[in-house]
Amino acid sequence: MKIVATTLGETLGDFFGQTLDLGYLAGIGITLVFFLITLYFQLSAKRYIPDFFWLVIIGTTTLRTEISDFIDRSLHLGYASGSFVLVFFLLLTLYLWHKKYGNLEVSPIFEKQKEIYFWVAVLFSNSLGTAFGDYLNDGLGFSYLIGALITLSVIVVVVLLHSYTKINHILLFWVAFVFTRPFGATFGDFLTKPLGRWT
Repeated sequence: MKIVATTLGETLGDFFGQTLDLGYLAGIGITLVFFLITLYFQLSAKRYIPDFFWLVIIGTTTLRTEISDFIDRSLHLGYASGSFVLVFFLLLTLYLWHKKYGNLEVSPIFEKQKEIYFWVAVLFSNSLGTAFGDYLNDGLGFSYLIGALITLSVIVVVVLLHSYTKINHILLFWVAFVFTRPFGATFGDFLTKPLGRWT
């Protein structure tokens, strides 16, 4: 579900920023409004409602496509610098979360503040994943298909480590969570970008 949501977020973000030619800043504005509305309903819900949860996930993936592209292409920080900034803020969020609650468990989450930490971490992890996917394609010159296969192989390794080792499952969750984003992004680009970049 996360991979499908990130693929949709990538294509939707590119639709606003590139197909409609609104620019990344305008795209951020549109997707930020969508994200905030869906997040409001999610945080206001008294119980878990799958529709709200997955709409926020789509909102984060769409918004972070715009933000990552804005950092890399409008601010010209480059993929390496942009990724460093995103890694810093993701680790800072996880550090503050762990400092307050003593763990990074995502299930169950009952407290609103802990849920906010979760969604902030999701935002930064999705942005990082987008920047990494773009780095594979534009920085290293891999095709969208090869980029998708590289990130998919990382996810498969994480699944195997989870199944056959005793490596901390929370660590593996966050690694998988980050890498589902570049897989969704590169696969989304594979489906929507010109044929010349497919192979």
